[in-house]
Amino acid sequence: MKLPVIKHLTSFIEENDEDFIVETIETLEALTEMPSLKDEELDVIGELISNMYGALEVNKMIKEGISKKEALNSFMKRVLGSIDT
Repeated sequence: MKLPVIKHLTSFIEENDEDFIVETIETLEALTEMPSLKDEELDVIGELISNMYGALEVNKMIKEGISKKEALNSFMKRVLGSIDT
């Protein structure tokens, strides 16, 4: 996951609607079912999906009243904490 990408996607959600991200995730997940995709392509799609889910999670925290900066930092700490364990 990349914080700049999540931050950008969070801004996109604020300006538009999270439904765009949800529908994009569904589309990308459907693409992963193509048997002809190479591992590298699946990795890229997986990274995009992860960042989009991250942005949705950050957006959820913002809706709960947490500032955007705090929400981003908290999310990344959780991600890094789960990688360390």
